[in-house]
Amino acid sequence: MKLRPLRAMTTLICVAVATATLGATAVAAEPGHRHQPKIVTDWAAAWNGTDPEALGALFTADGTYTDQAIGVTLRGREEISGWKARTDSMIDNAHATIRAAHRDGDHITIEAVYSGHIKGAPKPFAVPMAVLLDLDSPRRIASDQDYYSLNAVLAQSGLPADWTPPTS
Repeated sequence: MKLRPLRAMTTLICVAVATATLGATAVAAEPGHRHQPKIVTDWAAAWNGTDPEALGALFTADGTYTDQAIGVTLRGREEISGWKARTDSMIDNAHATIRAAHRDGDHITIEAVYSGHIKGAPKPFAVPMAVLLDLDSPRRIASDQDYYSLNAVLAQSGLPADWTPPTS
């Protein structure tokens, strides 16, 4: 994937706006009755649901999901479904609450709140998140990039900044 300077600048601005708008300790309230593109509501339903394969099914066969906070990229439906399963095994009530979505052709920017409770952590978290989706058709995601602050997740959860998940 080529990085285009204008798109990169737009990404940074969207992340800054989402962070400023939602604040450092956003509350995961339900959004107003706004019409969202179907792929956005499907994406949120898959993340908020219990079937990991529902998330993978939204992607092209060679689609990518990148969690920028963790620094990991998954390729293909199986790996993406596996990432959702791993998330669910580590975070109770992992949830994405959509605040807004903006579409420009095959590019969608989502402003959301990412929330949950890391198993074993003293407190739950709710942090602003920006998501960039590139589509290859109206119903398939070719690329998903999620941006949120891992430091904010750990701080709100009551975990040290150098915390890492258990390996077992």
